[in-house]
Amino acid sequence: MFNRIICGDCISVLGQIPKETARLVIADPPYFNVLEDEQWDTVWDSADDYLKWTREWINAAMRVLAPGGLLYCFGQVGKREHAFLQLMSLATEHYQFHDLIIWDRVVGYNDRKDSFTPAYEMALVLRKNGAPPFFNKDIVREPYDSGTIARYAKDKRYKDKEARMTHLRKGKYATNLWRIPSLKGGSHEKVGHPSQKPIALVERIILSSSNVHDLVIDPFLGSGTSAVVAKKLNRQWIGIESNKDYVAMAQERLKANI
Repeated sequence: MFNRIICGDCISVLGQIPKETARLVIADPPYFNVLEDEQWDTVWDSADDYLKWTREWINAAMRVLAPGGLLYCFGQVGKREHAFLQLMSLATEHYQFHDLIIWDRVVGYNDRKDSFTPAYEMALVLRKNGAPPFFNKDIVREPYDSGTIARYAKDKRYKDKEARMTHLRKGKYATNLWRIPSLKGGSHEKVGHPSQKPIALVERIILSSSNVHDLVIDPFLGSGTSAVVAKKLNRQWIGIESNKDYVAMAQERLKANI
């Protein structure tokens, strides 16, 4: 079952996967009436219907997550929709809150005339209880430039200079505010999916929240970024996608390793 794309409904497919087998779930579900030209983002009659469906897929995803595993769920507050705020409230009533990532897309999307230009999305992180969370903070350190290292090395407050230099060479710990450019039309990564996430974004999640050979599941595979990154980083993976065109798109990316 591992290392393949399954075309089907995510709730049904997740129900066929043995429980507590995945170290990490990365979910980029429909946001509900944010991409209004996409049929798959507008199929619910109301926010209540969307949240009912959300509860079902989160329950199914948490079932396959191993104790201590993490589920990352992307979302954003739409033009005037508040579904993701309600989703976060609903999810954290039933499951353990672990973190909230703010993804600074660098370039905003100017679809509001009466408020600030939106420039971020979020990723709610839930934790499966039963074991300490698996998280590798060291592997996603951000390098200091040489000038910063030289300046910090002169700080006399640090008594253990060698320990301080070791830290500086490794880089600073990443925060939960991630400044990673979104993909534009001219990007070499862009393959035609309207909500495709950058490789750098998904890579940080997989590196920090799973180990080599761990199972990573993406219930809304879309263009295939999670599968491409998991393959590159030597993880086991399962991608679930209901749209046959996106399945073909992801399969082509896997063949080309892009």
